[in-house]
Amino acid sequence: MTEAFLMNYLILGAALFVLGMLGFLCRRNMIVMFLSAEMMLQGTALTFVGFGSYYGNWTGQVFTIVILTVAACEASIALALILILFNRKSSLDVTLWRDIREPGVFPVEDTEGDAEPFEPVPGPESYPHLTPAGVEPSHPSQPWEDRRA
Repeated sequence: MTEAFLMNYLILGAALFVLGMLGFLCRRNMIVMFLSAEMMLQGTALTFVGFGSYYGNWTGQVFTIVILTVAACEASIALALILILFNRKSSLDVTLWRDIREPGVFPVEDTEGDAEPFEPVPGPESYPHLTPAGVEPSHPSQPWEDRRA
């Protein structure tokens, strides 16, 4: 592999990393923040693959497998965190979650102001109830084992 191919890998990996970093720092939505973190991990993995291919060894590919494993673990933890915090605050805006800080840590004041929470999600009692689709079949009076004989 020539240096031009390595440069293409490095430019694309750096572009993915910078786009992920900008998305993580500029957005408040937790889902977008976690997707941006995934994009940064993929940019780093692409850089490792490029270097591994350039030097002719498998080190970059092995690091990429480790990065994919870490990304899968991070995605599962992120999904659980998003579900718990959305059920608690009915919003995915990170500025609404200032009350879960450690004691003694002062919040950073935001210049744009706080976000408004959404309307609470209705509970199962407000779901529509559907009528049965047909007549329930009659049940046999004897168990299945007795009917086979």
